[in-house]
Amino acid sequence: MSTTLQGTPASSGIAIGYAKVLRTNIEPHVVSKIEPAMAEAEAAKFDAAVSTAAEELDAIRTKLLEDGKAHEAEIFEAHAFLLEDEELVGAAREKITAELYDGVSAILETAKEVAEVLGAVDDPYLRERSADVLDVGRRVARLLSGEEAADAGQDAMAGAGGATGNRAILIAEDLTPSETAGLNASTVAGFATAVGGATSHSAIIARSGGFPAVVGIGESLRDIRNGQLVIVDGGAGLVLIEPDAAALAEYEARRSAEGGKQAEYEAFLDRPSMSADGVQVELVANIGSSADAKQAKLKGAEGIGLFRTEFLFMGRDTLPTEDEQYEAYRTVAEAFGADAPIVIRTMDIGGDKELPLLELEKEDNPFLGYRAIRISLDRPELFKTQLRAILRASAHGNVKAMFPMIATLREWRMAKQLLEEAKQELSEAGIPFNPSMETGIMIEIPAAAMMADRLAREVDFFSIGTNDLVQYTMAADRMNPKLSSLSDPFHPAVLRLIDRVIAAAHAEGKWVGMCGEMAGNPLALPVLLGMGLDEFSMSAGSVTRARWLLARLDRERLQNLARAVLDVDDAADAKALVLREVPEVSEIV
Repeated sequence: MSTTLQGTPASSGIAIGYAKVLRTNIEPHVVSKIEPAMAEAEAAKFDAAVSTAAEELDAIRTKLLEDGKAHEAEIFEAHAFLLEDEELVGAAREKITAELYDGVSAILETAKEVAEVLGAVDDPYLRERSADVLDVGRRVARLLSGEEAADAGQDAMAGAGGATGNRAILIAEDLTPSETAGLNASTVAGFATAVGGATSHSAIIARSGGFPAVVGIGESLRDIRNGQLVIVDGGAGLVLIEPDAAALAEYEARRSAEGGKQAEYEAFLDRPSMSADGVQVELVANIGSSADAKQAKLKGAEGIGLFRTEFLFMGRDTLPTEDEQYEAYRTVAEAFGADAPIVIRTMDIGGDKELPLLELEKEDNPFLGYRAIRISLDRPELFKTQLRAILRASAHGNVKAMFPMIATLREWRMAKQLLEEAKQELSEAGIPFNPSMETGIMIEIPAAAMMADRLAREVDFFSIGTNDLVQYTMAADRMNPKLSSLSDPFHPAVLRLIDRVIAAAHAEGKWVGMCGEMAGNPLALPVLLGMGLDEFSMSAGSVTRARWLLARLDRERLQNLARAVLDVDDAADAKALVLREVPEVSEIV
């Protein structure tokens, strides 16, 4: 019997395949024991699984290094070291031989015990390692139980033929960003998770990689069993289990049509980003590494609207040096050429992005705590090291610096003063940089949006970070699936703040962009174009689609729509209004 589950849309597209349920991820484990006579064979099987896990990790690490993702590769190198740890592997093997646990129970229980010990210590770096221990334990357990790791790169569903091909739909409690980044498009068609939100890092990576995904489904996801035919409708947030013939035929037709539509988008790869009435805007990309920049250029991005530099700091044992940062920033600038805009955001650590190296105290509410610019201003030498690196890179292209989480004019002025000190230090050392480098701020706190008229007098530009702006405006955790209806950028309260920020910037002759996920949403593009947004920064995979839509829109006509959405009652009304007034959007959404 067909069943339909509703979740949160995370990455658009249609995926059809057979379910591959990551059981050790989605279901609590029940300890199983073996007969004494089986202990030797079970231990040998365990040793083989550990060896295979090491080979998997080495392959993943090598691939990441080839792709230029050195920091991501270090995560898997650390996991490989854990496979040599006697406290984990040795203790698990002892559970098999001495306590007669089966292999899966031995590794999962041992990993849980070690993680609990690490999670209880005061050292934040060691607490962070507890998650690594659990990940490694699950990897070995999956191999022992005959289930592939999500990033193993093997055939996910052998023999799943017919119209679906042999690619799997992964079903999991959650997928980590590293797991999502490791998904192999030849074996995985899409995924569905019980938890997560549309702006989680895994969702963002899924969109970048083109994997249809639905998140935040909840407990009902446990109804799915291995081998069941599943459809993931990433745009609508639906998961269909064992669809009937009519539904399957409909979705196969839609998937085929999407393939044709993608070819239409690709035709806009090298065209100017211009509306039907001749208004030019910038379509740029959000990235986390220099390797991402090269891919963004290949996918048609005109530059970088957000370089998330915190990923240069994460997953390593030491802070990156000024030279290391400079090389990363310079590489991105040179990948696009001298004139392309490259907006580099200073370190945005905190909230859901931890950095054990800084030994930050645990907070009850980290999203409202000591994060981003607050850390940078409190640790000026750390901040100025990054500022000098950004300034040095400005000698190689149209580099711009951007400060995150600015709430007050005082914070902006303090950050700008430290930037001036960094310039002075470089001048005294005879190191070249662009002394007129543009410097702006992210607008992601309602306080900054309300003070945008004053801030606009001093900054060179704004970039609206809608992921956090929505969260703070609506008082709704964007990672909580129960609050997904509130975490909506189309709510009139959010739209009014966005309109206010754009108007304030233009009144002072400054440009304004958007680097939140809303910028790549086809439903939002007509509204933002009508409001006068100058720059749209999105996942690289969304650029040609946005350019295709832009060419069909008339900004002068959309100005009335932009005013109208400010006067509706809720997000649903705003979306309905866009669909009614801009029928071109319905071809995408």
